[in-house]
Amino acid sequence: MIRLTKHAREAIDFRNMAFAWIEAVVHVPDFVDRDPRHPERKRSYKAIAEYGGRVLRVVHRPEGGTRR
Repeated sequence: MIRLTKHAREAIDFRNMAFAWIEAVVHVPDFVDRDPRHPERKRSYKAIAEYGGRVLRVVHRPEGGTRR
């Protein structure tokens, strides 16, 4: 399960993104890297065809049985 922060919800609304894209980036990324400032966080990247082929970056971290 994915829990969104307030910042993430606002960004999704502002950019007209589908939540399914976020799920795809977290669960089946094209590339994953560590956040250099916050080692407990991961940066996952995926090209989203429905978003004009743009690469979507999602920063997330495990929190219990969920991702935040």
